[in-house]
Amino acid sequence: MFFSSQAFVLIHVAISLAAIAAGLVAVADLAAGRLRAGWTAAFLWLTLATSLTGFLFPISVFTPALAFGVLSTVLLALAFAALYRFHLAGAWRVVYVVTAIAALWLNVFVLIVQAFQKVGPLHALAPTGAEPPFAAAQVAALAILVWAGWRSLKRFRPATTRPV
Repeated sequence: MFFSSQAFVLIHVAISLAAIAAGLVAVADLAAGRLRAGWTAAFLWLTLATSLTGFLFPISVFTPALAFGVLSTVLLALAFAALYRFHLAGAWRVVYVVTAIAALWLNVFVLIVQAFQKVGPLHALAPTGAEPPFAAAQVAALAILVWAGWRSLKRFRPATTRPV
């Protein structure tokens, strides 16, 4: 590997955080009924990079992290196809909204897991990840993204068949 394992973890985490930040902007745009090409592309490509770099970690058994990476990659393939191949035409608008938001949720889910494992005060609140503060954080994230998805499906109606 070209990087030390510590440097690689930092690069992976930085890509993940950038993907989440871009995803939050892209999803807020969808919920407002618009799509901005730059934020959307940044979100999709950075989220794909998060999944792909995750596959470069040493893998000896099939883990939940690996399952999330595979699922995220499948969701992103559909989102990319819906947006760039089918230009959000017909049902592809729904496919895009659902898969993009689901891919963001997977990244946010992992962020919450990692935060509760690695950030001292959060770890003290939920040392096993089975405590109410952890569950509350996950439910809140899911509820916000489900709401954003519902709102996006109602409001996001691209005026053009090509992304702007």
